[in-house]
Amino acid sequence: MTTKLRFFLLPISTRRTLIYCEHHAAPANLASGQKPPISERVVHKAATTWAAWEKADKGWQKQLTTYGNAFLRRIPYEEWGLKSIPPGTDKKLEEWTLRKDGNVPESKVVQCLYPGGFIAGDIAQTLRKLATERQALHRRRLWTSIALMPVVAPFALVPIIPNIPFFYLCFRAYSHYKAWFGGKFLEHLDKQGIIRPEPCARLEELYAASFLHPTLPNGQNPPAIQLQEVEAVKSDLKTNSEEVMLLRPWSARVLAEHYAVPEMQVEIERAVDQVEAAIKKEKNEAAKSTSASVTEKLKNEVDVKTGEVKR
Repeated sequence: MTTKLRFFLLPISTRRTLIYCEHHAAPANLASGQKPPISERVVHKAATTWAAWEKADKGWQKQLTTYGNAFLRRIPYEEWGLKSIPPGTDKKLEEWTLRKDGNVPESKVVQCLYPGGFIAGDIAQTLRKLATERQALHRRRLWTSIALMPVVAPFALVPIIPNIPFFYLCFRAYSHYKAWFGGKFLEHLDKQGIIRPEPCARLEELYAASFLHPTLPNGQNPPAIQLQEVEAVKSDLKTNSEEVMLLRPWSARVLAEHYAVPEMQVEIERAVDQVEAAIKKEKNEAAKSTSASVTEKLKNEVDVKTGEVKR
């Protein structure tokens, strides 16, 4: 089965980057009566069941999906990004291993689009970091989820309500597997020299528009951006030492529509929400720390002056 890949390297802020993989697998030629692979059937069944529960007017199914969707939004965007990459199974790695001569046939070249001057550092190094930095975490949590499954299995004896803890662990195990092996596949492609980073002028325009227009009315596209404006934004960012948001909530829709990848919209939206919250939290903590330091300094000065008066 041939898979066509395209990567998007999307900085969400000046310090945090999302990687997303668009991939299309050629449909398998199944013989008459032959069923798709069990993994595809399980995922399809889970998706259709979840969608049916979401449509319920009330009851535990509706409540479960409400809480479940809120939980899904809290899963780190880095994990979702790695999960968008096909898992690096032995068969997949072999399929994407070059011949001994090391030449990369054009059919194997994987395009990686990124917004030129809006992403700092070496692109190859960034890809390598994204591929490897979370592999150990996902491997460890995969086995932890599997180890806990026998502990919660007895909950299946409870009538009426399904064994939610068990299904949760199954989902997390599968999620960590996808992220771990997605990272392995990205690392393999990087080592093989198959990924071809390409700065994209259109992406730069969209990033400049996102920076200049923090908000837009629902459904409205940003105004056209001139080259001078793009260069001015890039210049401003280079002189700013603080972490700054580069994408906005509306950016997700525009990017997904422009590249005709609707699945990418929710990933960008989730990443923007999480990064915005993280930056806000860090600023609040820094402000509290500064306030505490100032208070402590004033207290020490008062103590010193009080001591001098007593003497």
